[in-house]
Amino acid sequence: QVQLVESGGGLVQTGGSLRLSCVASGRTFSASTMGWFRQAPGKEREFVAAINWSGGITYYKDSVKGRFTISRVNAKNTVYLQMNSLKPEDTAVYYCNTDPPRSTGWGQGTQVSVSS
Repeated sequence: QVQLVESGGGLVQTGGSLRLSCVASGRTFSASTMGWFRQAPGKEREFVAAINWSGGITYYKDSVKGRFTISRVNAKNTVYLQMNSLKPEDTAVYYCNTDPPRSTGWGQGTQVSVSS
């Protein structure tokens, strides 16, 4: 079992940057493909980005390509999401989980708010 704690969210202006972190506990983190997901008010949770166990393969939602970068440090049991050129439509609660996500893997998430 992997337990996850997200942090790093906040309020920024359009064009700003944030770096989200997700610290995992559990022995299977380094072997797991990890993902970032987000849920905006009134919308369903959606995939944002994923990274394979070694960090050598990454996937992104089309609307964040070129702006967001997912990375991981297995020695720290941590996965990151660097978000640049933020837009108001990026406003959401951001979660990490395995990819595909486990129903029991959702944490509290971290709020990202982008003002116009």
